[in-house]
Amino acid sequence: MMDKTFDPKAVETRISAVWEDKEAFRAGRPDRKDAVPYAIVIPPPNVTGSLHMGHALNNTIQDILSRFERMRGRDVLWQPGMDHAGIATQMVVERQLMEQQIDRRALGRDAFVQRVWEWKEESGGRIKSQLQRLGASCDWSRERFTMDEGLSAAVLKVFVDLYDQGLIYKDKRLVNWDPKFQTAISDLEVQQIEVKGSLWHIRYAIEGEPGRFITVATTRPETMLGDVAVAVHPDDERYSNLVGRHAILPLVGRRIPIVADSYSDPEKGTGAVKITPAHDFNDFEVGRRHKLLSINILGPEAQISVAGNDDFLRDLPTSDSLTALMALDGLDRAEARKRIVAMLEESGDLVSIEPHTHAVPHGDRSGVVIEPYLTDQWYVDVKPLAEVALGAVRNGKTKFVPENWEKTYFQWLENIEPWCVSRQLWWGHQIPAWYDEEGNHFVAMTEEEAHAKAQEKHGRAVTLVRDEDVLDTWFSSALWPFSTLGWPEDTPEVKRYYPTNTLVTGFDIIFFWVARMMMMGLHFMDDVPFDTVYIHALVRDEKGAKMSKSKGNVIDPIDVIDQYGADALRMTLAAMAAQGRDIKLSVQRVEGYRNFATKIWNAARFAEMNGCQRVAGFDPAAVTETLNKWALSETAKAINEVAAGIEAYKFNEAALSVYRFVWNVFCDWTLELAKPVLQGPDSDAKAETQKTIAFIFDEISKLLHPFMPFITEELWAIKGEDGPERASILALAPWSNLDALIDPASDAEIGWVVDLVTEVRSARSETNVPAGAQIPLALVAPSADVQARAARWDDTLRRLARLSDITVVDSAPKSSIQLLVRGEIAALPLEGVIDLVAERARLTKEIQKVDADVAKIDAKLGNADFLKRAPDDVVEEQRERRAESLGRKVKMEEALRRLQDAG
Repeated sequence: MMDKTFDPKAVETRISAVWEDKEAFRAGRPDRKDAVPYAIVIPPPNVTGSLHMGHALNNTIQDILSRFERMRGRDVLWQPGMDHAGIATQMVVERQLMEQQIDRRALGRDAFVQRVWEWKEESGGRIKSQLQRLGASCDWSRERFTMDEGLSAAVLKVFVDLYDQGLIYKDKRLVNWDPKFQTAISDLEVQQIEVKGSLWHIRYAIEGEPGRFITVATTRPETMLGDVAVAVHPDDERYSNLVGRHAILPLVGRRIPIVADSYSDPEKGTGAVKITPAHDFNDFEVGRRHKLLSINILGPEAQISVAGNDDFLRDLPTSDSLTALMALDGLDRAEARKRIVAMLEESGDLVSIEPHTHAVPHGDRSGVVIEPYLTDQWYVDVKPLAEVALGAVRNGKTKFVPENWEKTYFQWLENIEPWCVSRQLWWGHQIPAWYDEEGNHFVAMTEEEAHAKAQEKHGRAVTLVRDEDVLDTWFSSALWPFSTLGWPEDTPEVKRYYPTNTLVTGFDIIFFWVARMMMMGLHFMDDVPFDTVYIHALVRDEKGAKMSKSKGNVIDPIDVIDQYGADALRMTLAAMAAQGRDIKLSVQRVEGYRNFATKIWNAARFAEMNGCQRVAGFDPAAVTETLNKWALSETAKAINEVAAGIEAYKFNEAALSVYRFVWNVFCDWTLELAKPVLQGPDSDAKAETQKTIAFIFDEISKLLHPFMPFITEELWAIKGEDGPERASILALAPWSNLDALIDPASDAEIGWVVDLVTEVRSARSETNVPAGAQIPLALVAPSADVQARAARWDDTLRRLARLSDITVVDSAPKSSIQLLVRGEIAALPLEGVIDLVAERARLTKEIQKVDADVAKIDAKLGNADFLKRAPDDVVEEQRERRAESLGRKVKMEEALRRLQDAG
């Protein structure tokens, strides 16, 4: 006998153990050696991480695909693993050391890295266990880590090969520099924050014209020490006679050219801009166009560096202010700004200061202001790789779902810049480059190979020192689809599972990860890494706001699983995963799908208590009862709908299809219509119905399994007669094809009963008929088939629609509302049941109220100032309220029309 209630906590633990014991998720199972492979690589979560709701959505979608294809007989590899997450992980361990008052540099590189490995072993498994709580059906026996031995070998080979091909090189360029961590960081790790600051207007004297100046405006006066030019727009007539002349840099006295460049905006500020190539990305490009010197006046901790700075001191005229400038050396940039502004005021070169709010780049982990910083770094020339990656999407080799994300992919790759891959960290893949005493570098797989190259160059043995930098985390992640399969070794897994099939990821890393995997896969494997990229939306709170700890609106998926079960959370996320639409998640929605799980459980108990047990050899095609034929036909349709939804990556449609089938078609109609037979005396019809319901319940378990794996696996195991063909566990059961059972004749009969009862119930509700009232139903000039059906199902129709009687009439009775059911007219005489006049008045008043509400919303949405100032979630809430109100209005207008037709 089944337990009275479904306990997710107890079931999830037990079912997980069954899957592990049966090796249900292992790729390359002996029974599938000839099956068509299907592979997904997990977007490797950071080893520092824990499961958040975005992970829950991402992995639920991957699991739906994996379980679905596994049930369809394919050899599924869902490749799990984690990313070493360079800067994030190093930051965590450094913070731990700081609490112990230990400095990383005092500890030394080897000891520090050992500490990180220890921490990884201790805490790195947290997210794995959380993914298992979610029900992720990864092949955990194949778990990989971006810094394990095999993946590290792949990283070394790719770096060396790209270097040998001339695609990796060292160059002095601007990077995003984090002064706290003292490393270059990627654009992804930079967060733009609106800051209330100032705009300083500074005058620069025109050489040879005493008393004439050109004024520039800047938000960063401290960088003016590195100015090498002033730029004006070529079409700006105000400055046309100054182009080619020189200005004198205030405080410094350096002679700098005035250049014409379209970067300068005549409509912005004074129309003249200071050019500091070493401290601004746009200025760097202007400097390259005009072959200007780059002067770096900041050190790695964002402190002023002028003393001993050859670039700064070069061509510097003797100046009385030089001593004052040297006094700035070593000052933090913020303090230096104050000093320089004071010096400009004193010299009379500060024209004005105005308040100015602007976006300032901050490190997303350090929280400090990021500096554009000129340093020597390693770069990948990705332009030729990008051309191939662009072609693979343009020719359809890889497709994006939704398709509009292709534009983002194209935009980034068409405008791609060299990729800075070096990081000034200790945790990560150390760059395989060694330097001799002269600064020459030798790139090689091993130190021995580097020494051999050095000896060949010098004709003697030389001392070499390895580059201390490590590679950008995204470099190793870019190899994930093939490095996890054992490449660069020619493994059976590489041959079988590459290219993979579907990548499920978020839009924010299309460039940082997806595009780089495409480039590396095509370059090293000569094929795309995946055929489809499914981009899922964001999970927001119920009001549409982005979840954040500062807002206090974060929903922890583990907390939700603890309270409602993994199945309820998964089904919620799947049902809301509409393509291109963010998910507004509320705990109430999860509670609703927990109730759905309870409904399934209770239906299973009802079936068990009514003798619905599996029978070996049951042939669904041999049933004779019309109700059973209809139920099996609806099951076949549901199987097709769910499969079509998953195949089209319309997970919400697939989830809602199975939800409607289970709740409405099976629970509300099949079981309800079968009750008189199941609870009646023994008969052939009863035995057939019991077997049919048991069979359908197994099909329901299969249909729901990709979405709700725990409860369905438990139901699959519940006692009953098992045929030899039945899989021992649901995770390995075959997906069904019941197209042969689709039966139009049974749909004409039972479908009519369902539609009639539904229409009567809807009409009763809309017109405010009291719930307990028994009302008559008149079939208006029905066909012989309909009249016969009504007779066969008279008791059922009266019970389910709360009808006092069913009659056949030639025309609709007075004061009745008419229903059109499959082309036939049915009428509900309501005179004496409700006050028709009062009900019409009520509905009219309600419609007017809705119109007023919609008008208020339209006024807001038509107000440009409201749209500009209101948060996105508030605007979206107003739009949803409008849509909801209009939906109610449609129903009320239909009810009013029916009452008006009734006279």
